[in-house]
Amino acid sequence: MTTRQRKTPVRATADLKQDRAIRTRAQTLHVAAQLFAERGFRATSMQHVAERLGMTKGAVYFHFPTKESLAVAIVEEHYGRWPMVVKEVQAEGLSPMRTAEEILNRAAVAFRDDPVMQAGARLQLERPHIDAELPTPYLEWTQLLTSLLVTARYSGELREGIDPEAGARTLVSAFFGMQHISDVLAHRADIVERWGEVRELTFFALRA
Repeated sequence: MTTRQRKTPVRATADLKQDRAIRTRAQTLHVAAQLFAERGFRATSMQHVAERLGMTKGAVYFHFPTKESLAVAIVEEHYGRWPMVVKEVQAEGLSPMRTAEEILNRAAVAFRDDPVMQAGARLQLERPHIDAELPTPYLEWTQLLTSLLVTARYSGELREGIDPEAGARTLVSAFFGMQHISDVLAHRADIVERWGEVRELTFFALRA
């Protein structure tokens, strides 16, 4: 047997272990997100995560050494998913105003269906109770929407006299206020419908 032949099974085993570790980490993140979304940060323990996963607590700690590190990873994943959504919408070639609408439409669906989005939003609200530094919320949304509204102004879509940054701040406040109220009153089951109401009013005010 040659040296290369002897090394192949070792490499294959290492790759399998790495793949398994990646899948386990992703599964842990998803399950923890479900629990944080349902119970909140303080009412969720690493033991709860392990029990729902059907794993030992030590296996959870292998991937996330503290509950805080798990919370940070979920919030980072929450924000990490938006650029792909934005890229997909921008690839459709919509006008700037329609692009802003469609991005927020898809955000509403994501908040309704995706535990990572739900957990990320709840963890941001509970940041005073989390002994870790979380990304600052809302700023990137405001910057994105400001950019789109500036472009909309140049293309004649934005109502005369509307300041793009003020319009963006209003959209962010309206959308995230709406999603929070939908969460409190209906566990976001009605978020798409409630967003539709807010969208009609806000974009009516913004559109030329």
